[in-house]
Amino acid sequence: MKIVKPALLKGFDQEYLPQQQLQFNALLDVVRRNFELYGFLPIETPSAELKDVLTSKGGTEKEIYALARLAAGDDQDEAATRGALRFDLTVPLARYVAMRERELAFPFRRYQIQRVWRGESPQARKGRFREFYQCDIDIIGREKLSSLAEAEIPSVIYSVFREMDIGAFLIRINNRKVLKGLLQCHGVPDAGAGAVLRALDKVERESKAAILADVAREGVSAAAADELYGLLSTKRSTDQTLELLSTYAGRNAMLDQGLAEARAVVHAVRGFGVPDAAFALDLSVVRGLDYYTGTIYETTLVGHPELGSICSGGRYDDLASHFTNTRLPGVGISIGLTRLFSKLQEMDRKWVVPRTPAEVLVTTMDPARMDAYFAFARGLRAAGVNTEVYLEEAKLKKQLEYAERKGFRVALVAGETEFAGNHIQVKDLANRTQQDRPAGELVAAVRTILSRYTKAKAD
Repeated sequence: MKIVKPALLKGFDQEYLPQQQLQFNALLDVVRRNFELYGFLPIETPSAELKDVLTSKGGTEKEIYALARLAAGDDQDEAATRGALRFDLTVPLARYVAMRERELAFPFRRYQIQRVWRGESPQARKGRFREFYQCDIDIIGREKLSSLAEAEIPSVIYSVFREMDIGAFLIRINNRKVLKGLLQCHGVPDAGAGAVLRALDKVERESKAAILADVAREGVSAAAADELYGLLSTKRSTDQTLELLSTYAGRNAMLDQGLAEARAVVHAVRGFGVPDAAFALDLSVVRGLDYYTGTIYETTLVGHPELGSICSGGRYDDLASHFTNTRLPGVGISIGLTRLFSKLQEMDRKWVVPRTPAEVLVTTMDPARMDAYFAFARGLRAAGVNTEVYLEEAKLKKQLEYAERKGFRVALVAGETEFAGNHIQVKDLANRTQQDRPAGELVAAVRTILSRYTKAKAD
């Protein structure tokens, strides 16, 4: 038999050891818990969608993986001829809402945590992979959506990353109408707005000279280009930014509307309890040139700006215009958790999690007594205690070494002496203490030990 060399595909190589997977799962639990804390409802969509659906909003075809069989199959196989893997969670959401709008309650508050696949060049050092987890939330209205939804999103972001305990972070907020209004004030025609904003979006990555040259190529005067660069590149507090924008009031309707929206959002973000240290109105945030229409967000780690945005999104006017005539405005964000986790690992950032989901190991000293060992486990599991039974024949020393290595907190030992006395030896593995307890008191004894761990973690 030929031995195939075990290897992973480039870009599909985020595979963790069990302890790392537990850490990743702990972050997933934090995200899910906080999304639900704010009343978002879970949905999942299929991994594969129709190609026509995925490309409906301009998805780049070279980044989309199509489905195919390894061997020639039935030409009528719809999946192989018309299917492809989703490259994000937004397009499937649009299709989902358009198909089910009569069944949903609006505003529809959904969260979705699933893998996506994207055929871009993998760059592990930058946290770019071809298969990765996205964690999305969106609030979608029918025909209208309150601007308060735009202010609630930073509150959710703040709640998630504060519980993750990943260090200081900043939720950077801007408004697309403000940006468009500023361009109009400086004589930039709407036709050239996209190219100018793409150039100005590089203020944190490229030199001033290179950016001004790009802006000049769009026909913008040197004086206007220099002033726009100063507006977007200078760091200010939120109140300073609002004060600066107020000096442009009355210059054009687009800017006036954007400024009014920005003021309202800032006021409500503070009302939601997000401290000023955790968010800022930042004119350098430019994302979503062809999609977002109002508030936009980017979140960065203060101590590690090289990571770029770890959470981004914004307000859009119509989610599903390609699928329904109903106008569905919304606002949402996405956390690229695989990318974030890979960078946090590089920073040697770890979370204290159990080395095994189970807390108790039932050792098995006498193969003839397996039914009794199974009964111990059933009783603990019925009481909500995660429990594993050691199923192989091995000396007690080896079983206890296994328990130590996997991180069990309690081990139960029962041999001939214990069964004769109708009691069980309960070992606290961290404190290296043990006690004999009657079988009827097993659950209480285990819970007492586990409660010490819970209290220590809380302290």
